[in-house]
Order: sequence, then structure tokens, then C-alpha cells
Amino acid sequence: MKSGVRRALWVLCLSACVCRRVCVSATQEDDDIPEENGLLRLTKSNFDRALKLHQQLLVQFYAPLSGESMGSIMEFSRAAVQLKDTPIKMAAVDVSKEKALAEELNVTVIPSIRLYLSADKHNPIQCPALRDAEAILTWLKRREGPSADVIEALSQLKDFSTSHDLAVLGLFKDDLDSKLEMSSDVTKDDLTDFIRIYEFDLVTEYNGKILNSVLKNHLVLFINKTEEVSTHTLTEFHKTATLFRGQVLCVLIDMEEPRNGRVIEFFRVRFEDAPLVRMVNMTDGLQYQLNTHTVDTHTLTHFTREYLQGKVKPRLQSEPIPDDWDQQPVKELVGQNFEAVVFNEKNNVLVLFYAPWSEESRALFPLWEEIAQRYRNHDNMVVARIDTTANDVNIRMTERPPSIKIFPAVYAQRVISYKGDPTADALVEFVQQEVKRAKKDKAKD
Repeated sequence: MKSGVRRALWVLCLSACVCRRVCVSATQEDDDIPEENGLLRLTKSNFDRALKLHQQLLVQFYAPLSGESMGSIMEFSRAAVQLKDTPIKMAAVDVSKEKALAEELNVTVIPSIRLYLSADKHNPIQCPALRDAEAILTWLKRREGPSADVIEALSQLKDFSTSHDLAVLGLFKDDLDSKLEMSSDVTKDDLTDFIRIYEFDLVTEYNGKILNSVLKNHLVLFINKTEEVSTHTLTEFHKTATLFRGQVLCVLIDMEEPRNGRVIEFFRVRFEDAPLVRMVNMTDGLQYQLNTHTVDTHTLTHFTREYLQGKVKPRLQSEPIPDDWDQQPVKELVGQNFEAVVFNEKNNVLVLFYAPWSEESRALFPLWEEIAQRYRNHDNMVVARIDTTANDVNIRMTERPPSIKIFPAVYAQRVISYKGDPTADALVEFVQQEVKRAKKDKAKD
């Protein structure tokens, strides 16, 4: 009898130990995934585990150095705080570090958001461009319920409009239970563009949301609001904004607002420069400056029309030309001497576009010295580099640094990007091919 009791007690103890071990193991598995600002930080090693732990996993794929990602990741974190006690878990993947994971999941758009359901890794729901917290929360809400609210009384309409920053109201004569179709001359894209244009104020004070605007031409006014002339300047700026709504987003940056410090530093505008106006092309990052302090409707209108017609030259920023810029094997280019060096029909010019803070850029410096040594005795070959954070260049730059381009010795201004391996042999082979092709093309000309 006693032996039977002992055996039963042993079984119970063993079961308790196993149960405790399993529970602790499950808890540790969840704790193994780091979390920051309400977001799980996912990597290739923990991605599958996160899918198993969370039936609804909303994941943002971002690159920290991307201009678009900077604003969107902050908004994504804001949404995560509001979803803390819901079944939806939010996570982020830094694709600059998790390139293998991004490739496995076929992530090609940065930043982008995907919703993973029931641990289905290969069939996520692709989310639209949701880059502010309210849009993310609204999209998730719409997935659970109707895509639009039915307004049945004026009091309801008042409550609805005051509770949203932007409200789109559709007025229909027919019963909403019947099928509604848009007329042939109004498309879904037309309606979407209309909403996205008018979601911003006529003149919008700078905030991260402007990065999401469908309008890629931003007319930016830097101003000191406390100055006496600011009232007149703002009035003239508003008048101009009405003329170009739908073509240009007019943005106001108050030089005295402490929160604008970083963006003012980015544009390299001094306090005493205000009022100052620039057009910023959000597609290629080029800036176009109004070269006068006279900010009135006539001047702004003329400048904006000239820009839209392609008649304004971009503002190119440059460091001073170093005295010894061409004394070393690797030539140091700046904005002021860039075009004169690279667009020279006598020389083939290989250029490294780098950012000083980029580890990837600095890792290429020894390779660049090696390439320069190899071509040191070639009269028509120049190996150079340029700091893209301090110098503007009048060529289309779509990739972030570092990037490598060759400017062949031809009469036309030709630019070829290098996409191969960052090795000396691969680069030399690339250069030889382009130099050979340039000789043939030049002979034809």
C-alpha cells in the first residue's frame, strides 16, 4: 500500500516538474524575442517563432536611413501603444540588417507593412501605404467591420466629423443596401488622389506625415513667425497655395519652433536666412531655391510655374574645393568641381559616392585605395570619391550610399552604375568593359 502511494507521489511530482518546465520554456521562448517601443524586433532567427506565438502579426519592413522610413516607424510605434491589449501584435524588421530574411520573404518595397495571419508565412496580406498611426488603426478596424459608417442623423454627422482629422462624406440618393457604382468619368484612383490631396491643409506646418503625400513637389517656406512681416508673408504664401493645389504641397517651417531643429539642420538653413523659399522634389531629393527675399504672390507664382515647366536649375550645395584634391591616388571631389571632372570626354572617371557615417561606405575605402593604385599610371583614368551628405550633384541618385558609378570618356554625359561584387577584380573587369565600349562609341561620334 505504502509503495503504491510512493509511486503515485513520484508520478505527480514528475508531472509537475515536466509541466513547469514546459511552461517556463514557452515563457522563455516569448521572452527571447526583443521588444522596443511596443514592437517586436524580428530577425531571420526569430521570425518563424513570432508567427507561431501570435495569430495576428502586423510587420513593418523598414530601413533606418531611409527618409520615408524615419517618419513611418515612429507612427508605427504609436499605433503599437494603442494596440497593446488587443490580439494584434506589431513587429518590425530592419532590412538593412536582415537582408537574407527580406530576400526570403520577397520584400521589395521599403517601407512596407504586411499582416501575417495564423502563422502563414508565405501568404501575408499586403497593406496599403499606411504611414501614420491613425491610418493603421483605421485600416485594422475596417478589416473587422464595414468599410464606411452610415450617417443617419445630423447630430451623428457632427460627432463623426469632429472625431476625425479628415472625413470624406458621400451623399447618395438611393438606398445604401442597393449596389452603388461610380460614374465612368470618375475612377477609384481619382477619388483616392482627391482624398490624399485634401487630407493636408492648404499650407501645412511641417510634420512627418507630409512624407506620405501623393504630391512630390513641396514648396517650403522657412519663416520666423514672431517677426512683424511674417503675417504679410504668410498671406502671400496662402494665396499662392490656392493656385497650385493638386500640383504642389505648400509646407511651412517655423525657424523658432524647437521641434524643427533637425529638419532645419538637414536643409542647412540659418536663422538669419529667413524668410527663405525652396522647392523640394521628393522623388530625387533635389532642391530649387528662390533667389530673393521678396516673398509675394507674384514672385512665388512665377517661381513655381517656372519650376513645373522645368526651367529652374537645382540648388547645388558644395564644400570648398580642397587645395590638394588631386594630389593623392584617390581624388577628392566636391559639388563645385564634380561636373568638370566627371563629364570630361578625355577621362574615364570611377566615383565612390559615400556617407561618412555609413559603415558600408567606410568599409569600401581600402578597396578604393587599391583600385586607385592599380590605375595610378593610366593617363585617362581617374579614381575619385565624394561625400554625398555635404555635396549635391546634378545627376539622378536613387540609391542610398555607398554607390559606385563610372563616367566614361565620351562626348555625351553618360553614367553607368556598378551593381557587382565589391572586389578589386570585379571592379577592374567592369571598368575595362566600359572603357572598351566608350572607345567604340567615341569613334562613331
